[in-house]
Amino acid sequence: MEKNIKDSKKQTSKKSLNSASVSSRATNPLAEKTGDIVAKINNFNAFRTTNRLFSGGMTSPISTSHKVVDYSELLQELNQNFKDAEGLNDLFSKVNNTFKEKMDSNFTAFAIFHEQSKCLNLKLYTKRGETYSSKILLSDDTNSVVEAFKTVSCVSKNDVKFLNIPYMQNSAAFMIPMVSKNQCIGVFILGKENTDLNVGLLEFFANHLAMYMHNAELLTKTNKYANTDTLTSLYNHRGFQEILSAQIQKAEENKTHLSIVMLDVNNISKINRELGHAKGDEVIKLVAEKVKQNIRPSDSAGRYGGDEIAIIMPNTDTAEAKYLAEYITYCLSCCFVDDVGPVKVSVGISTYPECTKDQEKLLILAEQAMYISQAKGYKEGMSAIISSSDYNFWDDVALNSFAEILAKRHAQIGINFEEELLHKFNNEQIKSQNHLMEMATSLAGAIDAKDPYTKDHSTSVSRYAEALARAINLPEEEVERIKLGALLHDVGKIGIPESVLKKPDKLLDDEWEIMKQHPTIGAEKVLEPNEALRDLIPIVKYHHERIDGKGYPEQLKGEGIPLAARIVSVADAYHALISDRPYRKGMPVEKACEILKLGAGTQWDADLVRHFISIAPSLSTSV
Repeated sequence: MEKNIKDSKKQTSKKSLNSASVSSRATNPLAEKTGDIVAKINNFNAFRTTNRLFSGGMTSPISTSHKVVDYSELLQELNQNFKDAEGLNDLFSKVNNTFKEKMDSNFTAFAIFHEQSKCLNLKLYTKRGETYSSKILLSDDTNSVVEAFKTVSCVSKNDVKFLNIPYMQNSAAFMIPMVSKNQCIGVFILGKENTDLNVGLLEFFANHLAMYMHNAELLTKTNKYANTDTLTSLYNHRGFQEILSAQIQKAEENKTHLSIVMLDVNNISKINRELGHAKGDEVIKLVAEKVKQNIRPSDSAGRYGGDEIAIIMPNTDTAEAKYLAEYITYCLSCCFVDDVGPVKVSVGISTYPECTKDQEKLLILAEQAMYISQAKGYKEGMSAIISSSDYNFWDDVALNSFAEILAKRHAQIGINFEEELLHKFNNEQIKSQNHLMEMATSLAGAIDAKDPYTKDHSTSVSRYAEALARAINLPEEEVERIKLGALLHDVGKIGIPESVLKKPDKLLDDEWEIMKQHPTIGAEKVLEPNEALRDLIPIVKYHHERIDGKGYPEQLKGEGIPLAARIVSVADAYHALISDRPYRKGMPVEKACEILKLGAGTQWDADLVRHFISIAPSLSTSV
């Protein structure tokens, strides 16, 4: 039996249906309550048609050759399918099961229009649970599915030969166009022998399905745009962080590695400045394209910053990440941009869990390695690919890059450079005395850098204190302890606000009280947690005490002040006198020595001042 349902009586029924459809489009079909749906079902059950394919007087329930169909129950079950579905394929499967159970259907199929290929992608579900997929070209006007799609009208067939699926059980079939926002997006096909069907209900369901798919597509596009960088089509910062978080969780669950490869376009600021931002964007887009072409299917890439592109590499250790990064940089080096030349990038790598298990720190370490790569430049035309396990954290270049990253991202991630540095310092495994000195020098240098007027202050005080300790013939072990203690004597300034440290004018009383806390902060916050440095606490805590008891923090006097602290106090004062300050130029050696003499016996140890004055001229006066 074969007929296109277009007769005049069908038109009358479609008018009734259209009025219901208009009402249904006013709200999201997925949000409708069951009571609303039942009301619509009652309208459908009142519908009558004399079309021989859909049987005359229609009431609910209707007897078929196999079972009684309760349309109210059917539609409520379909509504539940929409609510419970976890994606489109899951919905199709649930819908097939519902029609099979409630209507004894032989199959259901969904033919979805694909714009680019100009075809209908068909997915068919049988009563036994098998699935078939095929394509129906829109150019095949003899195909009943194409007819239903193009005419946006219901079509029936006595057999399913038009589906061209081998071994398919023969059955009558009904094609119902799926319409959303006045646009046909596909065809719903129901395979059923019995012709006692409610066309209004089928159209209602097909249109709801179309609206569900339309909404799902819009949601996918919205999420894609929300997480996609418009220039490169890579993940944007937000999307990249979400993917990384999920991949780290997988790596933790599966006990696998995960590497971050971060690339930075060299000289991009110069390109933007001299050639314009359009040229800079051209370079960044080229790098993004090459990254997309050469990463693995399991990898994910995102635009991490203005000119930084980062790649997430699951199940990849440092050695594998380096190999892949080398290949990408080689491909980029073969690309030439007009007026720019070959594209050069700096590359940094960090690996989970060796480097850290923290997501933000993993990114910070990759970025730090990238900065170090940038500092090392090119060798034989290739990028210096640096991993966070390749460099010494306390190296000047590494430390400066670390400070630069945290300063740039402090507002975003809430990690303070000094606090993070201190955390690293107290958790470092001390390998040797030289290693300890290297760390202490770097830490002291970072603290001194907070105040532009005390550059190299700690290293100079350490050198002067060492010279004075040798001048009074202290044992070598004690000299080394004083040298290290002097290097860290101002480490407590890590906790002093920069507004106080950098104030060019005289400090107010309350500001001075804050500044006077730095010896205690250095002793308790920096040295106390580190067992290897606890014997330096007296030096750091008491180097601002005075012989007359008017110093701080505990007003110790005379020999009650540890000798090492008295030595550092003289060295500290001398360097302060010969150094430039906001309010005066540095003094000559002779003038500084005169002031030390005047304070001998009251502010400083008189015997130590005498020994220091004798060696002062031989010390370098460079500041």
